[in-house]
Amino acid sequence: MCGIAGILGTDSLTTQGEQQINAMLRALKHRGPDDRGLWNNPSRTVQLAHARLSILDLSPAGHQPMCSADGQLTITFNGEIYNFLELREELQTQGFTFRTRTDTEVILQLYALHGTACVERLRGMFAFAIWDERERSCFLARGPFGIKPLYYTVQNKLFAFASELQALQTSGITGKTLDPEAVAAYFENGSVPEPLTLLRDVSMLEAGHSLVWKNGNITKQRFWNITFPLNHAPPLDAVEFTRTALLDSVEQHFVSDVPVGIFLSGGVDSTALLALARAIGKKDVHTFSVGVDSVALDESSIARRTAAHFGSTHHELLLDDKRGLETFGQFLESVDQPTIDGLNTFTVSRFAREQGAKVVLSGLGGDEVFGGYSTFQRVPFLRQCSQIVRSVPGGRAVFKKLIESGKLPKRLQRLEPLLKRPLTIGDSYRIFRGINSHGDASKLAAHFTGSAPDEGKQPRFEPAANGVLDAMSELELTCYMRNQLLKDSDVMSMAHGLELRVPLVDSALFAAVAQLPASLRLRAGKQLLIEAVPEIPEWVRNQPKRGFLFPYAQWLETSQWKNLFANSLKNLPVPTAAWYQRWSVFVFEHWCQKHGISN
Repeated sequence: MCGIAGILGTDSLTTQGEQQINAMLRALKHRGPDDRGLWNNPSRTVQLAHARLSILDLSPAGHQPMCSADGQLTITFNGEIYNFLELREELQTQGFTFRTRTDTEVILQLYALHGTACVERLRGMFAFAIWDERERSCFLARGPFGIKPLYYTVQNKLFAFASELQALQTSGITGKTLDPEAVAAYFENGSVPEPLTLLRDVSMLEAGHSLVWKNGNITKQRFWNITFPLNHAPPLDAVEFTRTALLDSVEQHFVSDVPVGIFLSGGVDSTALLALARAIGKKDVHTFSVGVDSVALDESSIARRTAAHFGSTHHELLLDDKRGLETFGQFLESVDQPTIDGLNTFTVSRFAREQGAKVVLSGLGGDEVFGGYSTFQRVPFLRQCSQIVRSVPGGRAVFKKLIESGKLPKRLQRLEPLLKRPLTIGDSYRIFRGINSHGDASKLAAHFTGSAPDEGKQPRFEPAANGVLDAMSELELTCYMRNQLLKDSDVMSMAHGLELRVPLVDSALFAAVAQLPASLRLRAGKQLLIEAVPEIPEWVRNQPKRGFLFPYAQWLETSQWKNLFANSLKNLPVPTAAWYQRWSVFVFEHWCQKHGISN
């Protein structure tokens, strides 16, 4: 796990270009504190940079950017390839030789053999760039689920990319013009959806996509997508089939030359990882959890009991509103793009790193793959409500009166402007997941950017899956998980030089369980996952779902938190009653100030 950056041009790069690539490398140092490298091609039209976190082959042989033996190919790579040993063996049988024990060299050799199709053979999380001196082209790729980020910008004749937006900002390559559509999307969703960024001149390479730059021209291609088979042929024993796939994924995610720990909450997903780790023979596992000063949200006692049950070496941090506020200040400096989440991952990642961890597993993805969220039931219900209102004579007028009376929940109130047409499942999902209504988010965007967002340019994702449950899984995987959870997990773990792996967000695991019909795979309460991992103790199975949350609503009512947020909440065009609405405005304004962006 590392940080990567690069600048490509059709002409030799100037001294300014060298200063910019060095600035990006300094900005990415936290992602790779173990080593750093710079490389340029003979004509100095290309500069690649790498900040290394040593996980595989800890020797200097793993230094990056890494060149092929003939010097024609050079790679800068961020991520982990879990099937690299199998691929290496296969390549050796075809005459390829290796100088290192890294997965980086495997990608390089695989590209030499298969070209851009190499990505179809990779199992893992990745974002990389390969410069091909013979073709005078650069190939960039980002993994199937988008676990690792990759931002890029085109400025005149230059193309630049980096693992974090702030690296491009720090270098001075990007402008400071906000994108009104991205700002509106942020205030509607609580995160910025790809390929948008808050800056008009920077994009994120979409998950499962590759990009080729050549002579100043860019071509993009999708190489992977979430699909659910139309004709299911489920195995005779779906539970055993799922367990086998889970064991395989967890075993692959333990491939490392340093110890691998686990983030442990009181929930099913992280407990399943610990149980599966023991099932494959991992004994000396360190687990990490955070306790909070809220009876409703604190899971530390459950995690402690679970750790003792499985015999892990457990580490626990206790957090109250005062310590949370201290951590919040440090968290703000690590924010790459504003988000209403991430403080929890920032806190437990820092704690784990302080205890000596370098690689940890997270249970992220279990809810999306196995149907753990209430959205799987409530979003379709919301859509049904809209259909009923539209079908009943005078229904819209009655609905409007109910809104005016204040008797309807806020999410239902958001339906009113959309009732002129039938709601799609995507519409219903955005209403339910949204932190602000579409209209309020647009007003906030106009307030902060001075321009009303263009409705035609605002992202509207509709799932391709046929069934409602599969559609919900696709929405959760491609919207909430990809744009918020994975993005925040990467930035906040790498802020401390900690590699975070997500075994439940694995392309091979997904391909396996997607063969099962949704009625079996997505039963409420993640029943298939629980049945596939019967070692999960009853005190975890019988707990109500909480999610890994801090008591933000409680904290924001204390005087210190209130005072901190007060100035940001003045003169806004919309109300901000909920904690996440207030949070979104404060973090956005802080980010703008940090990067010298005037609202």
